[in-house]
Amino acid sequence: MTTFPTARDVRTTPEGLLWEPSERWVRGRKGDVTVVDSRHPVLVWEPDVPVPLYAFPRADVREDLLRPAKNPATGTHTGSQVFYDLEADGELVENAAWTFPAADLADHIAFAWFRRWGTGLDHWYEEEEEIFVHPRDPHKRVDAMPSSRHVQVEIDGTLVADTRRPVLLFETGLPTRYYIPREDVRLDLLEATDHHTDCPYKGTAEYWSTGGHANIVWSYPGPLPAVAVVKGLLAFFNEVVDITVDGERLERPVTPFTGTVE
Repeated sequence: MTTFPTARDVRTTPEGLLWEPSERWVRGRKGDVTVVDSRHPVLVWEPDVPVPLYAFPRADVREDLLRPAKNPATGTHTGSQVFYDLEADGELVENAAWTFPAADLADHIAFAWFRRWGTGLDHWYEEEEEIFVHPRDPHKRVDAMPSSRHVQVEIDGTLVADTRRPVLLFETGLPTRYYIPREDVRLDLLEATDHHTDCPYKGTAEYWSTGGHANIVWSYPGPLPAVAVVKGLLAFFNEVVDITVDGERLERPVTPFTGTVE
């Protein structure tokens, strides 16, 4: 009989790394070459980094594609000393992989994800679903729920949105985001930009600027299935706009996005 723990099965290393085994089947590719194929990955959280990454048993990695790094990024990734360049699909990628300086993880190799660092492996899959930017945190929830709350959005005193049919998106560690139908938004005040971001939980977002504030409005034209209900709706950064819900003005939250959007 297998006993499953009721609490997080997270281990801590003396270096400050947190890690835990994952039961997901994970593959990573560079172009058309599968570099990693593992049914026994581990999730690793580095100190002061809010999102995890994967590390893999060496037996699940195409080590024949790895070369000792010519210019190792020594000291990054919690003091890692061993880095590898990757030669695959006709391309040499510097510092694409590394080992963590922790005895618990000595037999595991971690890889950079292209959409997070601008280098590394191009495509990642958990089971048969492609995952972007970074692995999903199994201890984080993202729930999108239709609502009948009365939501109003003001920017510098101008009413930009007014709806009684929002979708509220609850994401662990972030303030509630209010997604609003376009018919209830002053679209004439928005200016589309070429800015895009990727999220492993929601998909790829497109952005608008308004009121002299750059890229503070976003939408997911093709969201991932788990949050399909937000498709095409518009959301505003609570950090820089004034949002009133059912007559109550919300305080502007301080989040990791605050400095960026301000």
